[in-house]
Amino acid sequence: MGQLNLAWNYIKSKRKPKEGDKLLPESLPVVTVQLPIYNEKYVVERLIDAVCTFDYPDTLLEIQVLDDSTDETVQIIQRKVAEWQARGVDVKHIQRTDREGFKAGALQYGLEASRGEFIAIFDSDFLPEKDFLKKTLPHFDESVGLVQTRWGHLNKDYSLLTQLQAFGLDAHFSVEQGGRSYAGSFINFNGTGGIWRKSTIVDAGGWSADTLTEDLDLSYRAQLKGWKFQYLEDCVAPAELPIIMPAIKSQQYRWNKGAAETARKNLSKVLLSDIKLSGKIHAVFHLFNSSVFICLLIASILSIPMLFIKDANPRLEILFDLGSVFLVGFFSIAFFYWVASKSLHPLKTGKYYFRLFPSFLVVSMGLSLHNGLAVLEGLFGFKSPFVRTPKFNILKKGDSWKGNTYVKPTFNWLTLFEGVFSLYFIMGIASGIYLHDWGLIIFHFMLALGFGSVFYHSVKPIVNG
Repeated sequence: MGQLNLAWNYIKSKRKPKEGDKLLPESLPVVTVQLPIYNEKYVVERLIDAVCTFDYPDTLLEIQVLDDSTDETVQIIQRKVAEWQARGVDVKHIQRTDREGFKAGALQYGLEASRGEFIAIFDSDFLPEKDFLKKTLPHFDESVGLVQTRWGHLNKDYSLLTQLQAFGLDAHFSVEQGGRSYAGSFINFNGTGGIWRKSTIVDAGGWSADTLTEDLDLSYRAQLKGWKFQYLEDCVAPAELPIIMPAIKSQQYRWNKGAAETARKNLSKVLLSDIKLSGKIHAVFHLFNSSVFICLLIASILSIPMLFIKDANPRLEILFDLGSVFLVGFFSIAFFYWVASKSLHPLKTGKYYFRLFPSFLVVSMGLSLHNGLAVLEGLFGFKSPFVRTPKFNILKKGDSWKGNTYVKPTFNWLTLFEGVFSLYFIMGIASGIYLHDWGLIIFHFMLALGFGSVFYHSVKPIVNG
């Protein structure tokens, strides 16, 4: 229901007349651009080059390279920063004595030394356009604390895995963010590709490292303080997508566990706040969005025993009618992603959607064990360190990631269980055929294929690395 509501709000937002281009204020503010970096030797130079060539007065632009690196990235940054300093750009190489607080700690450290009224943040895999500041700054009025832009994809067509990630992220950055924004619900800073009012960060209590999604946590604290967020779908910040399954998993783990930690931390504040009831309901769905993986995992595991229980006790059939639930959920999700595809790919909606949506759904189901466990860890308060997602600087087909010193895929028990789960759901297909119960055949086929695909793509880098 939550996804249908977002899709409906997004459709309504598209019916609104478009506003004309907003103009920059006559008196331009000082802007600090923060680049949190940790061991990013493959991509850091292109990022620094991109932000140092922003179309913005040099005297009003400060760039902080917040470098927690422990490898040759440090020397690469030193050379690049010196090069731009010689050209008159105010770019600083800032290092801490330790990595306390990881990314959140680095951002807070830089914030305390920043001179900007506004703070733009870009992760190492981003390549923002020159006019980023001129597109975003006009959307700040006195009540707006953040402007978030849509992520683009530098290497979308590298492989099926990158295409599927782009497919999913496009839905988040169109229907979900757009729908929430139109409804006046809580939306979130996505950790990068956005610009904050500095006083908003300070008013909300600053950056905190007690969750793995410091961006979502700060977003809720700021909006609970009364600050408004603006989402700009038409302003795109291009970024690189992870190209191998272990990198995708590390990113998914951080996003899903962090979201659960943020829910655990902020739910009571939301429920006790004076915002309207509909806003609280939207916030609950938002904060617990990743919990769908737990529900999917439990329903999937129990679906095979239920086949035999139902066969032995026909009178209980109505209690185990998972087929209908599966179909309702499937069509809700299908509509959600159709709306996103139609909005962002209007000239090739049908072909694009029907080629990627089935695969996206299958792989998402295959990630339910990995993501579900991450959510459970977050909800029950199990702490873990911030694990970075390795970057590759690989943009086109044919480029190889082999030799990337940050990628060290290993075989673990979770990967083993993903392979076992694939066999388990193959058994579910056989059980349905044996019992002449066809209601969950497609469901079990998708699960078997999904877990098998995730297992294969998790093992492949180990074998080929």
